[in-house]
Amino acid sequence: MTTSATTTTEALLLVETGDGIATLTLNRPAQFNALSGVLIGELQSALDRVGGDPAVRVVVLAARGRGFCSGHDLKELRAMGSVAEVEALFARCSRMMMTIAQLPQPVIAKVHGLATAAGCQLVATCDLAVASSTATFATPGVNIGAFCSTPGVALGRAVGRKHAMGMLLTGEMVDADTARDIGLVNRVVPPDALDAEVESLARLIASKSPAALATGKRVFYRQLEMPIAEAYTMAGHAIACDFVGDDGKEGVDAFLGKRAPQWKVRP
Repeated sequence: MTTSATTTTEALLLVETGDGIATLTLNRPAQFNALSGVLIGELQSALDRVGGDPAVRVVVLAARGRGFCSGHDLKELRAMGSVAEVEALFARCSRMMMTIAQLPQPVIAKVHGLATAAGCQLVATCDLAVASSTATFATPGVNIGAFCSTPGVALGRAVGRKHAMGMLLTGEMVDADTARDIGLVNRVVPPDALDAEVESLARLIASKSPAALATGKRVFYRQLEMPIAEAYTMAGHAIACDFVGDDGKEGVDAFLGKRAPQWKVRP
């Protein structure tokens, strides 16, 4: 396994890669990993790098300290003096969030603690999420006079509207079991089992065809925005291309031959 960190002196983001898995770890523990402008930039750069690395098959988003991510850095926001300045920061954050959805690799959120506002948005944006039973979630902007509108974009696409609006309108905390029940996270495990659970899930996904994962993720998110007939047309073309592609042929041959498939590395 190789380990690298950002070039900033604070090492706001830690990056580890090995065995087809890239782990991006938020590293502002004293600030509950609040998303400063610099940290957003570090995340954007790291996501761009791993997205273009054919050796990376799965990305894990994790964090150090007591919390996963408390959202935007409120001190930084308060120091800004104009709508344009604040809007530019949120545009950069939105681009980073969209990059997660657009990566060819599946992204797993590893949530060990509090995830609020843009931190909850990160969880909702990731393809999968595994949470510690001690994790909590909220979109509390309404409590400070700034509705969590941008987190609501991801939250409203991850859970039902009533659940999303319940969190957005009240700002109340949601525990891990409730987050699982409403579809915000996939699995909830005891704190001491979180590392093993995420590693097991990441390794399982990494064992699949990189080409199929990339195509499948892209088609899944695109079809959600389409009328159903258009969605089926696009999906039908995609799965047909999979079956006649190198990994599709290899996968069928391996299944019929009762052997493990040998996938090609994603181009």
